[in-house]
Amino acid sequence: MLDLLLNNAHLVWRGLSVTIGASALVIGAGTLGGLFGGLALLYGPLPLRLLMRIYVDSIRGIPLLVLIFSVFYGLPALGLPITGFVAAALALAIFGTAHVSEVVRGAVDSIPDGQTEAAQSIGLTFYKRLRYVIFPQALARAIPPWTNTAVELVKASSLLALVSIVDLLYSTEQIAARTRQPLLFYGVAALLYFSINFSLSRVGARIEKKFTYSS
Repeated sequence: MLDLLLNNAHLVWRGLSVTIGASALVIGAGTLGGLFGGLALLYGPLPLRLLMRIYVDSIRGIPLLVLIFSVFYGLPALGLPITGFVAAALALAIFGTAHVSEVVRGAVDSIPDGQTEAAQSIGLTFYKRLRYVIFPQALARAIPPWTNTAVELVKASSLLALVSIVDLLYSTEQIAARTRQPLLFYGVAALLYFSINFSLSRVGARIEKKFTYSS
């Protein structure tokens, strides 16, 4: 058993590195897009708020697998050639942006109106109110649901295997089929996914605690 693990460790590592890289990419893109999306839902002009609400509700209501295949097959059909990795990463980023937008909107909207009114009374501009009053408090409230979204994106990265991307799941499938040891290697994959998500959850908890105390 140990020999099997050692002989295939490089393949597992290759798949794991793709999973970690893809997850980091889509979490970063989804967080950045969601930050602007959440602010647009709250403070944008009415047409933009309506468009963002339609976008967020529509994407959150579409199964992620359908979204990935829609991008994977839809863009080439429109004359835009795209690789499997880019298609899957784009779909995951679109999915993450919609969810983080709602996280940001909910966190900012949960700040009592009195905080904003107090900031206005001392002459703070809109951007200074966001930076010094609203964001520090909203961040502590946004971290737990953001962490949940990030964990879901890591787990969803396993869908890259469906468009033939050699991620952790795809590598595991190949190794398990070749060695006829599915229990062993799927167990290793499960442990690696758990390790990534557990680490992500702990980091989120530490950040939440830091900003809760500081606010």
